[in-house]
Amino acid sequence: MKILVLSSLFPNDVQPRHGIFIEHRVAHLARAGDEIQVVAPVPWFPSSNPRFGHYAALTRIPKATTRRGVAVIYPRYPVIPKVGMTLAPMLMAAALYPVLAKLRRRFEFDVIDSYYLYPDGVAAALLAKWLDVPFTMTALGSDVTQIPESASARHMILSATRRAAAVTTVAGALRDQLLTLGARPDNISVVLHGVDLDLFSPPPDRAALRARLGMAGPTVMCVGYLVENKGIDLAIRAIALLSGVRLMIAGTGPCATALTALAESLGVRDRVNFLGHVDQQSLPELYGAADIVANCSAREGISNVLLEALACGTPLVATPVWGSPEVVSCAEAGMLARDRSDTAIADAIAHLIADPPDRAKTRAYAETFNWRETGRLHHALLTEATT
Repeated sequence: MKILVLSSLFPNDVQPRHGIFIEHRVAHLARAGDEIQVVAPVPWFPSSNPRFGHYAALTRIPKATTRRGVAVIYPRYPVIPKVGMTLAPMLMAAALYPVLAKLRRRFEFDVIDSYYLYPDGVAAALLAKWLDVPFTMTALGSDVTQIPESASARHMILSATRRAAAVTTVAGALRDQLLTLGARPDNISVVLHGVDLDLFSPPPDRAALRARLGMAGPTVMCVGYLVENKGIDLAIRAIALLSGVRLMIAGTGPCATALTALAESLGVRDRVNFLGHVDQQSLPELYGAADIVANCSAREGISNVLLEALACGTPLVATPVWGSPEVVSCAEAGMLARDRSDTAIADAIAHLIADPPDRAKTRAYAETFNWRETGRLHHALLTEATT
């Protein structure tokens, strides 16, 4: 089967962890024998001047590359400020049509497999109609929990899902919300993420690792882009309620300065370590050395961080939102906070410090989330979509 993967969230040299779960899923499809071409559209921006921040960084993304043996192209599409959200699917589809039409002369794809319902999935629906091929959509999180709050976006998303050959979600909670919004029930399936069980694994000598990293006493870790909805502020406030507990924060983002100031104001700056950017290859050691990984997000499909931490044998404290309860569903996985508040998170951390699960059992639980099975299920859906 020849599959054209369409997603603006696919990783690139500038954003190597951007939608990395999509890259993993695609890699396993390729290993199973499918021929794959990835098209990862990037917003066009006219200047690379650093003062433009994120948008300027996008200009450094290459036009084409190969990742894990899969060819990837990064065509540009126009984004119009302020009104761009409403027009994004049409602008993306219009920019991609000549690219896909040309590509199809040498790579006659059988299906468009899109990730993220809006704008990508809606654009895929338009492109599939123009090119007369079936298409599939995968919902990842905020494309179900947040974007449909816009009536126009919701209408376009539902229209596209009803025409899709198949729709998958990465969590049962996302499927249920799509159905509540009005999606048709007969073409929606749940296909959970997997985790790279080779890269993310328990350290052979955890005590030695902690000593080398200078870790002493109970240590909690947060990983993610430092934006408001990730709830890193709640983790800092929770640490302030706990004596002797330290917090490591891996990630960068627009809230970094405010979070540092918060730690200062709460008198815990000496117990909060801002690590900045940590590359993918260095994360397993940090996960494995930490006593707990906390995910305090306001909205999440299923966070990579949850599965990566578990694979390293580290239990979780997570807020009870969207897909997180589907992962933190047993004692081996850790504990759900009773609500999304600093006191509830602190209580859950204190409970796990006092009574941690067996880390070997935590790892064994993580092994139930494997990319091989995810790839098998997704391949079956794509096969059905093309027959």
